[in-house]
Amino acid sequence: MTYDPTGPESQITLTRTIAAPVEDVFAAWTDPAILEQWQADEVENEPFEGGEYRYLLQGDAEDPTDRVVTGRYLEYVENTRLVMSWLVSADEDERETDAEQIFVLEVDFRELSGGSTAITIIERGAAHADPESRIFSIEAWSLAIEHLAELIE
Repeated sequence: MTYDPTGPESQITLTRTIAAPVEDVFAAWTDPAILEQWQADEVENEPFEGGEYRYLLQGDAEDPTDRVVTGRYLEYVENTRLVMSWLVSADEDERETDAEQIFVLEVDFRELSGGSTAITIIERGAAHADPESRIFSIEAWSLAIEHLAELIE
């Protein structure tokens, strides 16, 4: 089987409407204080095109492994669009090894009537050629977006 980085098997897509203004939903993706309430335990963030970020996701009883997500904002259009490199590793010392997964994350924000916001998340990466990876990511992003909605709606 040949891997096509633009093919449907290389990505997941989720769309969700959140009952909050687009400015609030966008801020929840870029403000470290808000990110720490729904996305990660510790956040360092430079929210501008070319800026870098680092999220620490601490393990729990079910999976005690800490995860570190790092990357760079490849595109940053306030209240409209984020495109980020998304590198996940089990430990900062394991970078550049097989323990990491590299993705490109696109998040589009669209203001809807009535003060709601539609967000579309597209995550692309070679790991998604494996159906189990796609299922895991869909479940993880669905849960994260549910937490976000509960926080800001």
